[in-house]
Amino acid sequence: MPAAKRSRLSRIAVAAPAAALVLGTLAIANPAFAADTSAAPSAAKELPGTHPAWATPQADAGAVPNGTPGTARVYLAGQDPAGLAAYAKAVSSQDSPLFGQFLSTADAKAKFGATDAQVKAVTDWVTGAGLKVESVTTHYVQVSGDTAALAKAFGTQFRNYRTADGTHKAPAADAVVPAGVANAVLAVQGLADQVNKASSQAVSAASAEAAPATAAQKAARAAAPDVAAPVDTKAPAALPTVPTCSEDGYDSLIAKGAPAGYEKNEPFAPCSYTTAQLRKAYGVTASGYSGKGATVAIVDAYGLGTMEADANHFSTAHGDKPFAPGQYKEVVTPANFVHQAECGDWSGEEALDVEMVHGLAQDANVVYVGANSCYDADLSDALANIVDHHLADVVSNSWGEITHGKSGDLDPAVMAADDQLFELGATEGIGFTVSAGDCGDNSPAAAATGVNCQADTNQAQTQWPSASPWVTAVGGTALELMDKKGTYADEVSMGDQRSVLSADQKSWSPMPGFFYFGSGGGVSKDVAQPWYQADVVPDSISHTAADGTKSATPLRATPDIAMSGDLVAATLVGYTPAGGAYSEGGYGGTSVSSPEVAGMLANAIQARGHAIGFANPALYKRANNDSIFNDVDDAPNHGKLGNVVDLGVVNGALKVRLYKIGADYGLKATEGYDTVTGLGSPNKGFLKSFAK
Repeated sequence: MPAAKRSRLSRIAVAAPAAALVLGTLAIANPAFAADTSAAPSAAKELPGTHPAWATPQADAGAVPNGTPGTARVYLAGQDPAGLAAYAKAVSSQDSPLFGQFLSTADAKAKFGATDAQVKAVTDWVTGAGLKVESVTTHYVQVSGDTAALAKAFGTQFRNYRTADGTHKAPAADAVVPAGVANAVLAVQGLADQVNKASSQAVSAASAEAAPATAAQKAARAAAPDVAAPVDTKAPAALPTVPTCSEDGYDSLIAKGAPAGYEKNEPFAPCSYTTAQLRKAYGVTASGYSGKGATVAIVDAYGLGTMEADANHFSTAHGDKPFAPGQYKEVVTPANFVHQAECGDWSGEEALDVEMVHGLAQDANVVYVGANSCYDADLSDALANIVDHHLADVVSNSWGEITHGKSGDLDPAVMAADDQLFELGATEGIGFTVSAGDCGDNSPAAAATGVNCQADTNQAQTQWPSASPWVTAVGGTALELMDKKGTYADEVSMGDQRSVLSADQKSWSPMPGFFYFGSGGGVSKDVAQPWYQADVVPDSISHTAADGTKSATPLRATPDIAMSGDLVAATLVGYTPAGGAYSEGGYGGTSVSSPEVAGMLANAIQARGHAIGFANPALYKRANNDSIFNDVDDAPNHGKLGNVVDLGVVNGALKVRLYKIGADYGLKATEGYDTVTGLGSPNKGFLKSFAK
């Protein structure tokens, strides 16, 4: 079926009377915060986007029979959607009198959640149309029924449409909500049988190397001539016959014996970085902070039964502290897991996320929340569980999806429902980090050769939910270390071009290499520029969407911040796969970067002494400050990072690859804000800037 794919403390709790006083005062000062007590609108409410773009008259294959079963999720608008967004902004903005005045979960629900009257109105409406209510939460009403009942409830007929992967049903026109419930309905998801699901942003170096070449990769090699360079016959050299990496700093071991590549005397790729090295590189070790008192939640699909034991094994093996009793918790229900064949194995993603958070913030509490699948609805339920029960202060999400695909656009209901949860989290002092993706600008050309790219893409674009204005979108860098201890040297953008050494070790093909892997980012054509970016992101960036569309008004640029995540300058992860034995290997992707930033924010919470909440306003207040951010730049001669030789085992055989680093597709790290690394990466002054 058509699929828009998704490629993952202590706090200030305002007591009920105090919260009522604050909200009452705010309602007087700013009517936007006042509860929505108006009567239902006199007009019905159309839901744009419920009729998908792929459902064209030319593809029409006839009416869906009235008895055909279907489902839908009706998201509830709550009492005051505009007031929710305004309050989320106020408590997150340093120049607001309400800065840091976070609500308890009970107060947030009482002020902004759906009322019993709204829920009753919606349930009466759908049951009156002949639908069955399957479940009701504070966020939505799940319904099921046949096509005739769905058509009656949503004011549109349903028809079948021919698509590239079969015939699928969809509303013949955008759905319409009756006037009597229009104020209660935020959005409706699932009327078309289009699947929205997430993709993990983690990439194992071993699995990436072992993956068969794509047709586009083979074509790239065939189109470019092999490039050979003479080996010095006076001093013949040979490549090592075992896997080799640079252990004591970026260029501590030079590869000799292979033909010259992009430059002469390329070093072997760095040995996979440990979390101890990352802590030192980004100033955590020197700061003395460890995330004590903060809690970080991680949302992925499913759950790995050996996670805590694996994390403890990994930590002790590399000189870190294992989890203390009670420091790690899981919210996982394996009996409810679904769609596992479609979603694939997320165990490596989970291990990566847990070990990065724990590694960067050794004393922070960690809560792993496993969604029942990679489908949007299940991931949304996991996020809602965290917000509804205030399970954490920071939430890391290392997954995402493109918004505009060949087989259809992302359901607008997904974006609306996600934003509502992120806004509610902000009012409670909960912040969200989200991976920006691993396929550069997500264009079709990048997807053709990228190792972790979604082939469904049809244009350069950002991903969701990293493009949400209510999350901290996290890009990736290639990190250069000065020594084995982890002393910071430099960074460039997370972007790799790859060439392959011939079997006789005399030539590289193709030369230059094809795009293989790179940080996501860009400007979303679907989301307006948030207030915190207004004075930082240049107009030359904010007025041009990733697909080249010009906008008269500024748009949301991503990412906001970046950290190490390159696949060649990889990060070490260890876990026990199902049915296998514990092992360790290098991982890359913004899946590395997002939990790293979440760990840094846990440390920042300790430094501040209380919750930070939605971090972006605080981050942009610190923009262009070299004592807080490393301004990552791909300019020529910027540091030593350039090319590396990777020598490892692929499918049982020793293979050699040449990588050009700092070569993202369609994106480039520049001085100041850019769409690969955002504001830059945290440096030694980052955590100090949050201390009181």
